[in-house]
Amino acid sequence: MKASTKTIVRIIAGLGLAMCLAACGIYSFSGTSIQPDVKTVTIDFFEYKAQRVNPSLSNDITEAIRTQFRRMTKLEQVEVDGDIEISGSITGYEVRASAVTANEVAAQNRLTITVNIEFTNRKFPEEDFEKSFSNYADYDSSLSLDAVESGLCAEIIEKIVDDIFNATVANW
Repeated sequence: MKASTKTIVRIIAGLGLAMCLAACGIYSFSGTSIQPDVKTVTIDFFEYKAQRVNPSLSNDITEAIRTQFRRMTKLEQVEVDGDIEISGSITGYEVRASAVTANEVAAQNRLTITVNIEFTNRKFPEEDFEKSFSNYADYDSSLSLDAVESGLCAEIIEKIVDDIFNATVANW
C-alpha cells in the first residue's frame, strides 16, 4: 500500500509541475519558448536570389514555414507588423558531385539549398538575428535532377524549416 501511495504522490507532483511549466507561458510541450507578450507573427514571402532557378521554391519554403508556425504555436499570423517577423531569401540552390567512383565519375550528386533569414522580435529586440540555414539531400547520379527534384526539395525544406523554427522560437 505504501508503494502505491508514493507512486500516486509522484504522479500528482509530476502533473502539477507540468501544468506550472505550461501555465507560465514561456515553455510549451511543442518545444517553443515564446514570451507571453508575443501574440502575432509576420512571415514574409521569401525572395529567390539563387543563380540556379527553381520556380516554386520560394512559395514552397514560405508556405512550409507558415504551416509550421500554425501547427506548433498559438501565434496569430498577420500580414504586417507582427510581434515577431521572419523574412528572408533563398540564396543558394546548387547540385554538386558528392561521391566519386574510381573512374572519377560522380556516383552521387548532392542538391543543397541555402536560405538566409532575418528574425525580428519587436517585443524583445535582443533576440533579433540574421542567419543562413543550409541543408542537402543526395541522389544517385544515374537519375536526372528533374526526376528527383520535387522529392529532394520537400526533404530539404522540411529540415530547413525545422532549423528555422528551432532558431526563432524554440531557442535550441
